[in-house]
Amino acid sequence: MRNLQETHLNRARASLRQVLSWYGYLRKSGQLSSNPELAGLVKPELEALNSTLNKLDSSVIRIAAFGLVSRGKSAVLNALLGDKILQTGPLNGVTQWPRSVRWQPGGKVLVELIDTPGLDEIEGESRADMARVVVHQADLILFVVSGDITRTEYQALLELRQAQKPLILVFNKIDLYPDTDQGAIYQNLQQLGAGHHATCSTWGNPIAFGVSPWEKTAVAPQAKPLLPDEIVMVAAEPAPMEVRVEWPDGRVSYEWETPPPQVDELKETILNILNREGRSLLALNALIQARDAEAAIAQKTIDLREQEAEDIIWQFTKYKALAVMLNPIAFLDILGGTVADLALIRALARLYGLPMTSYEAGKILKTILFSSGGLLLGELGSSFLLGLGKSTAAITSSDNPSNITAFAGSAIAQAGIAGYGAYSVGKAAQVYLEKGCTWGQLGASSVIQEILSQVDQNTILYRLRQELGIKY
Repeated sequence: MRNLQETHLNRARASLRQVLSWYGYLRKSGQLSSNPELAGLVKPELEALNSTLNKLDSSVIRIAAFGLVSRGKSAVLNALLGDKILQTGPLNGVTQWPRSVRWQPGGKVLVELIDTPGLDEIEGESRADMARVVVHQADLILFVVSGDITRTEYQALLELRQAQKPLILVFNKIDLYPDTDQGAIYQNLQQLGAGHHATCSTWGNPIAFGVSPWEKTAVAPQAKPLLPDEIVMVAAEPAPMEVRVEWPDGRVSYEWETPPPQVDELKETILNILNREGRSLLALNALIQARDAEAAIAQKTIDLREQEAEDIIWQFTKYKALAVMLNPIAFLDILGGTVADLALIRALARLYGLPMTSYEAGKILKTILFSSGGLLLGELGSSFLLGLGKSTAAITSSDNPSNITAFAGSAIAQAGIAGYGAYSVGKAAQVYLEKGCTWGQLGASSVIQEILSQVDQNTILYRLRQELGIKY
């Protein structure tokens, strides 16, 4: 398992280095420096790629705690650390911005614990943006709940699950519930985490697990109850208990004592996950960030050069149509049309400065074949309708002037087909250059699929693979 994790880590490093080397080549060749506007637009993504590679090399795993106010996120992290480093208090919203603390459980793996403000704090939009940034950076998410599960909390859980990150559902303040109710709590958490409708009225107070129909439709129909690793019940700051004290002289007194935190199960769960698949988690998250950064670069590049690309596509469309119309030999129509399509693709790739991978090459080849097939069908169709092909009409036009009309009709029809084919190839090239830059050998999307195809069924990554709908 450890060897497989190292393989995943090395594949992720190779993928990121390939991306950075490509954009490094563009910078050295002057394609970025010659376009300051584009260089400025993609600078954040290039910095993010460098930062992601550095994080991968340092092997620091980021675990972020999310939840609504007063759920005890800071207390849970303090209990894991074994020290009250993060501020806690009885008032709502003690944590105003994300804070991170280094943690080295077992003296081996290095973890960065990230505490976040409550998801239902005031200034909701800015807090939502802040949460999105932290989720993007996190390798593993702790979603902390306690007591009644509100609709806001349920919706936040669904949104976090859509971030394509492994998640542990942490029920805090379990000490407030009797042992007889804890089994029911666990069962309801399983259904809640899977996105199912759950109700429970046996916890002393009714728990608001009911969800509206539109919320239930947001969950994939194949959702299943969570794995044991994905639900942990803790008491980060247990409530004080009254203790009876019997003195040697026979006196009896009562004192209040605070029990120690009950987080051993959570700590063990995290350690098991990190030992079993920590490096694979790190590799996967780095690849997801790289994929998103590459996609953003491609989108910005294509948007910025939209008019230039449109001019190039129309230029090739006109030239190809004109060449096919004037050329008297049908075979050369097919050959020349294919060459023109390839030249168009190369011109667009050079304009955008995006890598052409085997993914785009295979997809665009189908479009070129379709375009060439259209020309061939056009030749056959004109032969059927006009009685002779363009080549024959051209050869015999000197003997029979009426054949000139046939040649012109056939040529115009095929020119229209050729022009449409060239335009289709150009538009397809735009799409595949934008979408395909993360595929191909060592492409981020390709390596993501490779990693997820190799995970064991008893891992938290296998759950992620199910949620992504990837089948092997």
